[in-house]
Amino acid sequence: MKLLLVGLAVIQFILAGPLPKEYVENTPENLELIRSGNYKQDIETLGGQFEGDMVLEERQRRALLGLEKTGLINTDYRWPDGIVPYVLADGYFTQGQKDQIERGLKAIEDASCIRFVPHTNEENYVEIIGEPTGCWSQVGNLRRGKQQLNLQLFEPGVGCFRSGTVVHEFLHTLGFYHMQSATERDDYVLIAWQHIIPGMEHNFNKYGADVITNFGVEYDVVSVMHYNAYAFTRNGFATIIPYDISLIDGMGQHIGMTDLDIKRLNAMYECAPRDEK
Repeated sequence: MKLLLVGLAVIQFILAGPLPKEYVENTPENLELIRSGNYKQDIETLGGQFEGDMVLEERQRRALLGLEKTGLINTDYRWPDGIVPYVLADGYFTQGQKDQIERGLKAIEDASCIRFVPHTNEENYVEIIGEPTGCWSQVGNLRRGKQQLNLQLFEPGVGCFRSGTVVHEFLHTLGFYHMQSATERDDYVLIAWQHIIPGMEHNFNKYGADVITNFGVEYDVVSVMHYNAYAFTRNGFATIIPYDISLIDGMGQHIGMTDLDIKRLNAMYECAPRDEK
C-alpha cells in the first residue's frame, strides 16, 4: 500500500507539470502532519506558503512590506466582470471530489455576482490541481495566463475537501486575504505571541487599510477566511484568542461564508444587491 501511495504521488507530480514559480516547497514536517491528520491548527496553515496557503507574486509581497505603491486592494487583481474561467486538471479528482469543488463554486455564485465558467480560450484562467502539497492558491487575477489552486486529495468533507476550505481557497483566487491580517484585528482578537512557532510570527502581521481592506464591512471573527485558535502553535496552546470568548470554537470554521464574508465579496466586486439582479 505504501508503494502504491508513493507511486500515485509521483504520477501526480508528472501530471501537474511545473508549479507556480513563486511556490515554496513545503516542509516534510507539514506534509507528515497533513498525511496523519494529527493537527489542531487549520490545514490551510500547513501548506508551506505565505500565511500557510497563499502563493504571492513579488509585487504582492512588496506591497505587504510597504515597498510597492500599488496596494493589494488594487482592482488590477480583480477578475473582469467577476468571471473566472477554470479547468480541473486531468488525472486527479474522483467524481465525488469534482462534485465537492463544484458545490464550493456554486456557493460563491449563489451569494454574489461571481461566475465560474469552464475555460475555453481565455488568456487568464485558474487550473485546479491535486498535488500532495496541502491546500493553497495564488491570490487574485495575476493576468499572466494560467494560475493554480491546489487541493490535496482527501475524501469529500475531509482536509482540503471540506466545504469551507474549498470556498476559502477560491476566495483567495478572487483576491481575498486572511481576516486576521486586517488593520483593526487587535480590537477583536489577542495574538498570543509566546505560543507561536519561532520564525512563524510573520504569519500574524497586520497590514494598513491602503493594502488590505474589508470594504467597510466590520471585522468577522468567524469568517471563513479567519485562522482558528491554534494557527502555527508550537505547544498546543491557542495563538489567537477572541475577546468575545464565546466565538472561539467558531473561529476558523470550515462550513462556508458568513453573511459578512458575502457582504465583503459583493462590495469587492461591486455586485448589485440581490433584489436588483
